Amino acid sequence: MSMSENVRLAAGDVELTITPANGCRLAGLRVAGAELLRQGERYGCFPMVPWCGRTDRGVFLNGATRHRLPLNAPPHAIHGTGRDTAWRTARADGTEAVFTYDLADPWPYTGRVTQTVELTDSSLTLRLGVETYDDSFPAQAGWHPWFNRTVHGSEVALDFAPAWQEERGDDHLPTGRRVDPRPGPWDDCFGMPDGVSATLTWPGVLELEVASRSPWVVVYDEQEAAVCVEPQSGPPNGLNTHPRLVTPIDPLEVATTWTWRRL
Repeated sequence: MSMSENVRLAAGDVELTITPANGCRLAGLRVAGAELLRQGERYGCFPMVPWCGRTDRGVFLNGATRHRLPLNAPPHAIHGTGRDTAWRTARADGTEAVFTYDLADPWPYTGRVTQTVELTDSSLTLRLGVETYDDSFPAQAGWHPWFNRTVHGSEVALDFAPAWQEERGDDHLPTGRRVDPRPGPWDDCFGMPDGVSATLTWPGVLELEVASRSPWVVVYDEQEAAVCVEPQSGPPNGLNTHPRLVTPIDPLEVATTWTWRRL
């Protein structure tokens, strides 16, 4: 197997396809023949790393040092560099796989990102780790799944109970104010201090829970085709507002588990 070949994992009637060459995204997750992820090279489920969501005008500080990132969603920089990178398959066997890439330009620091994937017939666990071998730097990590709104003719219902919603400004960034959760449609960040828990139900087909010990989740359901439930280590623009330093002795680690049952 070449380092960039697609990786297929299977457990029972569940099949997962990962495309290391296309941002190490999950290109497909089929449960009993039902495809749960929106198809297409920009979709599936991609890792957001080393930042999540929008970074304000592409600028962040590390101490007194100011860095500028390419504006790939003008006027902001969005979703990190991992989704635009070819990752290397470190290991893949049956139900588990490990992938890595080395941080490089346009990210201003060196380091390594690792994604591990573990599949069973009723769950999927994803982990991201961000390490530095040199200077410390702020970072974030998370996932951006595009769940199909309709599966086998059944339209999804989303259930979650956040403690608050990050108020969103006209620039699409959190203002810093926390407000009571508002009705959707959303392109918004929510706080769940006991950990992310959100249930997607396709009546008569499948119920799937997205869980993470992280307290942050972005929900995006403004498009007809899909609903995105994105567990992440910090809020949008968090490189500036909630910096989490990755140091040589303290990597950033985040995980999510999706658990499903057939209805």
